[in-house]
Amino acid sequence: MYSSKITGLGFYVPENIVTNDDLSKMMDTNDEWIQERTGIKERRWIKEGSGDSTSVMGAKAARKAIERAGLTKDDIDFIVFATLSPDMYFPGGGVEIQEMLEMPTIGALDVRNQCSGFVYAMSVADQFIKTGMYKNILVIGSENHSGGLDKTTRGRNVSVIFGDGAGAVVLSRSEEEGKGILSTHLHSEGKHAKELVLEGPSTGRWVPEIIENNDPDDISYYPYMNGQFVFKHAVTRFSEAILEGLEKNGLKPDDIDLLVPHQANLRIAQFIQKKFKLNDDQVYNNIMYYGNTTAASVVIALSEAWEKGKIKDNDLVVLAAFGSGFTWGSVFIRW
Repeated sequence: MYSSKITGLGFYVPENIVTNDDLSKMMDTNDEWIQERTGIKERRWIKEGSGDSTSVMGAKAARKAIERAGLTKDDIDFIVFATLSPDMYFPGGGVEIQEMLEMPTIGALDVRNQCSGFVYAMSVADQFIKTGMYKNILVIGSENHSGGLDKTTRGRNVSVIFGDGAGAVVLSRSEEEGKGILSTHLHSEGKHAKELVLEGPSTGRWVPEIIENNDPDDISYYPYMNGQFVFKHAVTRFSEAILEGLEKNGLKPDDIDLLVPHQANLRIAQFIQKKFKLNDDQVYNNIMYYGNTTAASVVIALSEAWEKGKIKDNDLVVLAAFGSGFTWGSVFIRW
């Protein structure tokens, strides 16, 4: 059986920076309130007329990852695209990437696991490579949140959190023993699905019904989050996913060289850091500058950490995520 290793990384975020002070002009909020609850100082939102979209950003990140892997688009055998905000209801973003990058008619799979999307996508790609089916897989996480947020005081608890952006890796076949992805761990608990949800429009509440009702107080087409409930479950499930991977690989928390958590809330990451007694150099956070970019957050943070030289050969790198579904998981990597 082969192993799979990351051979290229890249990320892209829109140029348009939206600060907490900018948000205070749209809704009743302020910088202190946002930073105290989330740790976020600013985020990137797509600017109208820029040409960016979920798939366009994904393609920009993908080109960087492919180039850094020393490959061309023709070397990629498969695409796994994770997002909750595709450009269209259907088809998904994977085929758009295939077209934008002018790739051969390779397969393209879309993953809809929200904040855990990139972790799930990595697990899927890892299995394809380990079984020998594919050699080089492009794994992308990309989100356009700003186009679907309630930017009024009514929606501030959710809207101040989210940002736009994309990240990508090339996962490649390797025969180097003990290197690459060591294990992945995936979980879900659907009974809490409506604690973090976007209910409409959907096939359960389709567009004609929304148009017919024309209710200005209907907010079902904006994201809803039971913040305290989500926080409580997140810190528990983050910990479980990390402990599961440590136990599987016979490792201890001290062995972690870099933990890259999903950038949901800085307070969650700090809680996990304290629980596992990790120092600041062992955890990478960038939510302060990008907000929560959902399926893109882990791969943006991973790519940025690598660019800054925070990941070295033979390091144990742990990716962990929790989000809507609820879904959660972890990826353990020997760099």
